Amino acid sequence: MRLVVHADQRQFSVRDTSAWVPGDGGWTAEAVTSHRIAVEPFSLAVATARSDLVEVEVTVHPARPALDEAAGHVVEADLDSRGGAFTIAGPTDSPGRQHRLPAAPGRHRVRVSYVESGPPDAEWNDFEYGAHLRYVLDLWPSEAPAPVTVLRQGAGVWDG
Repeated sequence: MRLVVHADQRQFSVRDTSAWVPGDGGWTAEAVTSHRIAVEPFSLAVATARSDLVEVEVTVHPARPALDEAAGHVVEADLDSRGGAFTIAGPTDSPGRQHRLPAAPGRHRVRVSYVESGPPDAEWNDFEYGAHLRYVLDLWPSEAPAPVTVLRQGAGVWDG
């Protein structure tokens, strides 16, 4: 599924809104400088290179997929679901602008790959700075809990 998401404040989230409880946002120093994702119970936030419309590609797999060799940064984390659906949205999106992704109950592993790209197929803001990236989210069922793991570390300065 290809989406265009408003990554206001340089982020968007994937969350089980039926279970998510507000927390501190999960943006630890390590999340900002190394992971580029923030993890909370039932929620995962993805840092983006632009505060703008961004392209997000989401695929649900039956098992762990192969790594995208074109990705400059790749990180994995667990994301739990009570079942129903995940929403994918920017922090200021209204409920009508959120995208829904069906989700079975249980633990999922999510791989976030940052892939160089052109602008999304939408009216993006040419006054915003930062690279155009495609954010590839691969999800699959996971039995055992695992820590946030950076599989490929991208450049230190990457968001404009």
